[in-house]
Amino acid sequence: MKELEQLTSIEAIERFIQDHTFSFLYVSRADCSVCHAILPKLRERLTRFPSISLGHIQAEAVGEIASRYLIFTAPSLLLFVEGKEYLREDRFVQLGELERKLNNIMNFFN
Repeated sequence: MKELEQLTSIEAIERFIQDHTFSFLYVSRADCSVCHAILPKLRERLTRFPSISLGHIQAEAVGEIASRYLIFTAPSLLLFVEGKEYLREDRFVQLGELERKLNNIMNFFN
């Protein structure tokens, strides 16, 4: 499974995005059953993309996440490339489609 870094503040999130060329944020809520179901599947899929770093944010713990990154539902998945948002998925994520999009993005940058 893909290694996961817990991010507990806006500063930690911004540092994570800046420190990694490919940074993937997974924003979830503790009371979200969809969030709990998708995370292990996402971690498994991301093992195919070794250059992507995965950060996890509990939305309740980082209240500013909603306003800073315009996140209004959970789960929300965001991919940043060199600090710029390239991909956003939320709520009912189609993992096959997400993997196809990630492949396209990674092929473009490699």
